[in-house]
Amino acid sequence: MKTLLNVIWLVLCGFWMAIGYVIAGIICCILIITIPFGLASFRIANYALWPFGRTIEQRREAGAMSVIGNVIWFIFAGWWLALGHLVTGFLLCLTIIGIPLAIANFKMIPISLVPLGSQIVPTT
Repeated sequence: MKTLLNVIWLVLCGFWMAIGYVIAGIICCILIITIPFGLASFRIANYALWPFGRTIEQRREAGAMSVIGNVIWFIFAGWWLALGHLVTGFLLCLTIIGIPLAIANFKMIPISLVPLGSQIVPTT
């Protein structure tokens, strides 16, 4: 079932959301100081391509630098990526088959807002 949902997700919205994260990652990797943001964006792009069967966990060892980084990320990239998830989620809610995909989209909003200090892990 996860594979079927992931394929439907990839066709309807996963590819486009992953492109947004890759563009944000490329922009962040242009400057040396923003490479951690670029790496986080590439990690989320991978998650945006194939989200079912994986979940997000907070890393307890993340310190104050991740908080500062998340504030910077939110200002420059996080809000418009979260807005993309929100709009796509609402559009997917218009059909019955899109409701599980919309829930997955809404589940990705927190990591798109504050990606540093969290990790993507497989569900058991």
